[in-house]
Amino acid sequence: MTLTEHPRTAPEPTPADDAATNREVPERRRSPRPDHARTLDTDALYAQLMGRWRAEREDTRKLIKDPALWKQPELTYHDQRQRVFEQLGILVQNQSVHRAYPAYVGGGENPGGNIAGFEELVAADPSLQIKAGVQWGLFGAAVHQLGTEEHHRKWLPGIMSLEIPGAFAMTEIGHGSDVAAIGTTATYDPDTQEFVINTPFKAAWKEYLGNAAVHGQAATVFAQLITRGVNHGVHCFFVPIRDAQLNLLPGVQSADDGMKGGLNGIDNGQLAFDHVRIPRENLLNRYGDVAEDGTYTSPIESPGRRFFTMLGTLVQGRVSLDGASTKAAQVGLSIALTYAYQRRQFDDGAGEEATLMSYQLHRRRLLPLLAQTYAASFAHHDLLEAFHDVFSGDNDTPESRAELETLAAGLKPISTWHALNTLQTCREACGGSGFITKNRFTGLYQDLDVYATFEGDNHILLQLVGKRLLGDYSKEFAGADFGSITKYVSSRAEDLALNRSGLRRVAQAVQDTADARKSANALKDPVAQAQLMRARVDNLIGRIADELRPARKMSKADAAEVFNSQQVRLIEAARSHAELLQWEALHRAVQEAEGVNAEVLTWLRDLFGMTLIEKNLGWYLSHGLLSTQRARTVESYILRLIDRIEPYTLDLVAAFGYEQEHLRAEISSGIEAERQEEARAYYRDLRASSEAPVEEKTLRARQTGAGKTARRR
Repeated sequence: MTLTEHPRTAPEPTPADDAATNREVPERRRSPRPDHARTLDTDALYAQLMGRWRAEREDTRKLIKDPALWKQPELTYHDQRQRVFEQLGILVQNQSVHRAYPAYVGGGENPGGNIAGFEELVAADPSLQIKAGVQWGLFGAAVHQLGTEEHHRKWLPGIMSLEIPGAFAMTEIGHGSDVAAIGTTATYDPDTQEFVINTPFKAAWKEYLGNAAVHGQAATVFAQLITRGVNHGVHCFFVPIRDAQLNLLPGVQSADDGMKGGLNGIDNGQLAFDHVRIPRENLLNRYGDVAEDGTYTSPIESPGRRFFTMLGTLVQGRVSLDGASTKAAQVGLSIALTYAYQRRQFDDGAGEEATLMSYQLHRRRLLPLLAQTYAASFAHHDLLEAFHDVFSGDNDTPESRAELETLAAGLKPISTWHALNTLQTCREACGGSGFITKNRFTGLYQDLDVYATFEGDNHILLQLVGKRLLGDYSKEFAGADFGSITKYVSSRAEDLALNRSGLRRVAQAVQDTADARKSANALKDPVAQAQLMRARVDNLIGRIADELRPARKMSKADAAEVFNSQQVRLIEAARSHAELLQWEALHRAVQEAEGVNAEVLTWLRDLFGMTLIEKNLGWYLSHGLLSTQRARTVESYILRLIDRIEPYTLDLVAAFGYEQEHLRAEISSGIEAERQEEARAYYRDLRASSEAPVEEKTLRARQTGAGKTARRR
């Protein structure tokens, strides 16, 4: 199975046969609602957006209406840290942290519901979401996923109750995404049956760790396991770091990262270890164990596969960031689009000021982002289902874990980038009001900024996806390094030529006539959209393989250098593939909807697809997949779609389900509508009175007219 044949990918799309899609909408509509009887079923759309774990999401949304869980940006970062730590206690009291854990320690064994509820915390305070993620999604998950039942019973109850606040100590100053090369060591001493945790040099200090600077009393430390003189690679250890009074234990060093560009409710810091001894039993030994005499054993013989299996168990961080970023985009759009229908500016030609949403440019800026947010929301459902299938045990196989890891590595980058782009565009679309802290955009942007680089730098993650795209041509690539991949792919470059990519079929499908309407109709066809997007991925991968052909006779190092020369193209292929997955998810949502909902979702899908094609229009033209005739129709079709969608915008936003307690922006509260109505009433009364001043230009026009009349006489 290739990545573009994901288990949840719908059958090949079929063209929509809906005459309503040809209905023209006036360029500027004053009413935000349709002027016809057909309206969206927002309840049905809300249920579709909330997905399988609607109850868990609603529980969290109900909980975060409590002002005690809201961010207070005016606090110092020290006070923010203490406030967020206390908020974790509120989550514990409301039993919001137990869902993922085993029943025998009081858990709910509901991994999908756990993530669904957790990602909704972003609307309260991203610092709360991330600090909760550190405690229960990283520190707790490491004990859960890498330890055994003995470890679970010993530590998970305290982790769940917050009696054991902890840090997840993987990243090092000198090795961020390159976890396999970390410098921290854990050397087994058979005489005392202890591991000695040591930080041999400054670059091996653990860095950027939540709970490390202040609150953490223990850490799950990733280190090179050495026993009997053999390094068995990276393993995870439970290491106490502070006592109950938060004093550092002997041999443990810590440094505070201080104030950051965002997420200042989290006490990020550094940890280092000077020959700190821990019991042998503190090795989280699900995938590797050391006997009393120092003998190492593992159920996974291959060191490389063992390493990737251990890291794969911690994929939920990426899954949750994909969901939280999408929720942040929903919040931003809910605020900005509500404001856009209330804020008025410039005369509309009929004696009234026009709403911002009356202007084509405003729609053009925001509605494509709304379309992608819908696509990202439905794609996240697929990712969450895949995660639940694996971690619930319903479908826990090496193949399904590999698919999950790659799906998360593809979606997390584009959803985090999309959230940042959406928040910035919404901020600008709200003018000066968007720059005021109380309207949320600047704070959300600052807090989400780091999402693009933690839990895996976005570009590194897309490189993993690109590697998998190449690897799908042969399962022999599994676990191989870049040099080996290069040599293998280059030997099979002929098999990756255009015939295999299907580009000739696509080119035939988009042959043009001289009729512009037929050209536009062809682009409305979801089959054509899907083929164009798939063709881009296939072509990029095929060209990479072709470029790698000379490396087949090179050394591994030289082959790796050749591979590096294709890195930019590889990232583009991976990004295009992830965007295709989002489009496919939105297409499936269209098929599951009914009536007007299906019609409007069809327009959103087409808008998202056309926006992706427009973004890469030069590429499609240069590769002969679109003619200039058809390319010229892309922009005009996008504008028509925007006009069709616009009357339904507020309903589409309402379907996100956020209330003012979640948005908490003054400009989404209705205050702007009140201000505008007050101003309109004032001018109506003034015009109706005898006290209205005469405009200078009106007076001049009257005087000029009077002068002309006098001269004619």
